[in-house]
Amino acid sequence: MKQLQKFSLILLSIAALAGARIAQAAPEIALEQDARAALNALYESSPAAKALGEKAKGILVFPDIRKAAFIVGAQSGPGVMLAGGRTVGHYRADGVLAGLEAGAQSYAYAVFFMSDKALQNLRSTKGFEIGADPNIVFVNVGAAKEVSTTTTQADVYGYVFDQKGLMGGIAVQGLKITRLDH
Repeated sequence: MKQLQKFSLILLSIAALAGARIAQAAPEIALEQDARAALNALYESSPAAKALGEKAKGILVFPDIRKAAFIVGAQSGPGVMLAGGRTVGHYRADGVLAGLEAGAQSYAYAVFFMSDKALQNLRSTKGFEIGADPNIVFVNVGAAKEVSTTTTQADVYGYVFDQKGLMGGIAVQGLKITRLDH
């Protein structure tokens, strides 16, 4: 009887571990689908973004970053790196902000890496800081008409889009991007 109990315990443990792995894979698949949908929505609203995407070495997409503040705040969200039409990594964006700002919002964020050097910099560092690197150009989706693949000079372009919620004020903020899988 003890052998049967041990065997049952082993089977239950294996089933629990397999279930945990399946549960972990499901959110990654949903995140990848959300990232592709967000990127397609950006492309529909900005032909310049689509042109950049066609030339980019990699595109880091955060489909849902959540941000909340009352004088001091935080922002965070998961994302995926797309290269050559496939997912090549999972990332997380986290940041803090301080100043005269209050509210809550969510937004999508896409970062286009235009050179192998920029992509290698992201992969080789323990965290990529947005706001600290002068080689990153932030593009307003509505004012992106002047950005084209013939005028691109920067290594990295960032788009904030699909903003929802209400956030107002002025604050100093930073965003750190960290790779989750190695």
